[in-house]
Amino acid sequence: MISALLCLWLFAQTQSADPPLPPEAVALVRAAIDAENRQDEDSAIAAFRKASELAPDSALVLFRLGAAYMKKGRYAEALPPLRHAAEINPDPAIHQSLGFALLAQGYSKEAIPHLEKAHQYGALGIALLQSGQPAEAVANFQVALAKNPNDPDLLFYLSKSSTALASQSLDKLLSLAPDSARAHQALGQHYFSLKMFPEARKEYQRALAIRPDLPGLRLELGQVFAATSQWEQAEEQFRGEAAMQPGDAEAAYRLGDALLQQGKMKEAAGELQRSNELAPDMPETLYALGKSLTVSDPQSAARAFQRITELEKATPLAAQAYLALAGIHRKLGQTDLAARDMERFRQIKSSMP
Repeated sequence: MISALLCLWLFAQTQSADPPLPPEAVALVRAAIDAENRQDEDSAIAAFRKASELAPDSALVLFRLGAAYMKKGRYAEALPPLRHAAEINPDPAIHQSLGFALLAQGYSKEAIPHLEKAHQYGALGIALLQSGQPAEAVANFQVALAKNPNDPDLLFYLSKSSTALASQSLDKLLSLAPDSARAHQALGQHYFSLKMFPEARKEYQRALAIRPDLPGLRLELGQVFAATSQWEQAEEQFRGEAAMQPGDAEAAYRLGDALLQQGKMKEAAGELQRSNELAPDMPETLYALGKSLTVSDPQSAARAFQRITELEKATPLAAQAYLALAGIHRKLGQTDLAARDMERFRQIKSSMP
């Protein structure tokens, strides 16, 4: 008897524009599908190939031959029958296989229209990225990730295409407006990422000379100074940013941290508390706030450190919070709590690489 798979295939044939298969071709297709069911791909390929010689204009036979080649990883041999099948029949499944085979062989631009017809957004994103179209690639990866949000390949390629898009945008910015404030800011960010701090500082200062009211510039320049422990200069820039954007929690945090590094505890606590009110429960802000209050208000400091342990669990910052809590509890005469904090600190540290 003809297998169920062959029955479905013959039914599909009747719904297509394919010419009727000669009996010899039908027998070969039956043998090929039986071979596939036995996982004998070589015999399946041989039978499909002979069937395609008897029915050279059957899109279904050509499609099955191409698919059999792809199962064996023989993508170059899959291309001719799949191309011919796509010319005969616009079925999305044929275009999908052809697009995959082209992409596997590095023919990214040629794969794009076939993958578009098949709505294969992930593979289409790869083809677009490899064809130098990162913006379009990002859009397609986002569509694909909406269906498979935890797919590691899609996440990898989204990151790669986003990086390529950022690089492309930067190149265009530097080409079209090399002396603009944004160009100098972008160069400052680039140098900062490479830890070339003197060069980053110069670029940010050039940007500020052009547009002193541009939000974010002082924050980024302040971070350059902070990276080299030039805390007075960092404070000046962070203070300017905080004055310009009083609702920016990061600006308040950066200013508070710069003040903390200089021992200006009372003023630091005020800025850090303001940052925590603007963006509650940021662990780094809570840690800095706890440090600024340790001497003047140990109870409030303990609450800040305790909140970190609730948010962070077994992280390096949580370990440091437990260590700080132990010190506060000892000073308050709460030795049992201090011992508990130290034990938790040791547990987290021992679990780290």
